[in-house]
Amino acid sequence: MTGILHVKTDVRVPSPRAEPPGPAVLQTGPLRVHRRPEIACVAIVGLGYVGLPTALALHRRGIGVVGVDVSRARIDAISNGRVDLLPEELANLDRALEDPDFRITSDSATIAEADAVIICVPTPVDAHSNPDLRALSGACAAVVERAREGQVIILTSTSYVGCTNDFLAAPLAERGLRAGENIHVAFSPERIDPGIPEHQHTRTPRVLGAMTAECTQRALQVVELITERVHPVSSAEVAEMTKLYENTFRAVTLALANEFAGICRALDLDAVEVTDAAATKPYGFLACYPGPGVGGHCIPCDPHYLLWQLRKMRTPAPLIARAMAGIAERPHHVVARAVEVMSDLGRGMSGAEVLVVGVAYKPGVQDVRETPALEIIPALERRGARVSYHDPLVPTMRLNDGRVIAADPGAARREWDLVLLHTVHPNHDYSWVSRNPIVLDATYRFADLPQRHVV
Repeated sequence: MTGILHVKTDVRVPSPRAEPPGPAVLQTGPLRVHRRPEIACVAIVGLGYVGLPTALALHRRGIGVVGVDVSRARIDAISNGRVDLLPEELANLDRALEDPDFRITSDSATIAEADAVIICVPTPVDAHSNPDLRALSGACAAVVERAREGQVIILTSTSYVGCTNDFLAAPLAERGLRAGENIHVAFSPERIDPGIPEHQHTRTPRVLGAMTAECTQRALQVVELITERVHPVSSAEVAEMTKLYENTFRAVTLALANEFAGICRALDLDAVEVTDAAATKPYGFLACYPGPGVGGHCIPCDPHYLLWQLRKMRTPAPLIARAMAGIAERPHHVVARAVEVMSDLGRGMSGAEVLVVGVAYKPGVQDVRETPALEIIPALERRGARVSYHDPLVPTMRLNDGRVIAADPGAARREWDLVLLHTVHPNHDYSWVSRNPIVLDATYRFADLPQRHVV
């Protein structure tokens, strides 16, 4: 979460690592007006949860768009409108697909046609929480190979500090394309909050840092097309660290919220009521609510990029490391609590029929990347439970072991030994949950259920 940034339209962009400005100097002689090239076409590399909304935002501004994605399945899904977008964005997609100036393709050669290129590919972590840079490396290599003089290239994918130089500026220089001279390179991290209409990315301020002041000015032309407010900073590295700080802050706060939930349970207090009360303070407190764990594309991953870089530098970050360990442990804590609840009621987990309600990583989305359910379901199975799931937005999901499981279409009509509330989506009926004898509420939102237990 970020505060609102008010950026003046006449903002002076600082040069990278510039010294504090001295006295103003009056420029004499005739004023020379530099006309910048118009941005008529933008290539979006990666059409996922960031790239596709970005492409649609540019299309609404009358900009030609070439969307490039290596996945034919993704291209087909977009072409058929089978994508996870808010209703308003789905309508925008329908209109865009009818426009010949909005093209989607798997052919990366089309990158050379664009005046600007925006790279929006995922930056996950591997099984050991180390950065998985394959998608980023491949996308940047494709862009570098096809880059031409005069282009503006903007990286939005979260990574370590220095990645814009390592993956773009330095390889481009080897081709004779030097940032700030005959090509322009910048970093402007995405700030998209999927499934939350109130947090429209076009209204969320964007941070922008670049390799030179001229790069910043040219990249500003592009970023201003997709958001109402831009906050320029002195370098790409500052912008890279800004995004890492944002999501690390969120990770630490969520880890604290989950820990406080356990403290509240020990003291027989309602964690949500306590959080709501604390949130009435108009300053100095950010309301974060507990849950079954932390999922999605950013918070479980991005701080590990920072920790990975710091380990290489032998620079400790104990608070961040402990928070990320707490986030990693949370799904296992949920399972341990489920076993404890069943045991306290004289029930064993072996052979128990368990229903996980909701498997998406957050309400209102179909996304199951890094969702805690990916760890909770197999862990319950290892304890002998027969586990099914119910999620109106996720008909099937692939577990980490490669198995594909499907939602139980009759889950609401059955009685389960244990119902684990993991994710509840808006505008869906969950009243049937009350018919079940034991409910473990990892959402902390069903306080009126008499048979409810919390994590």
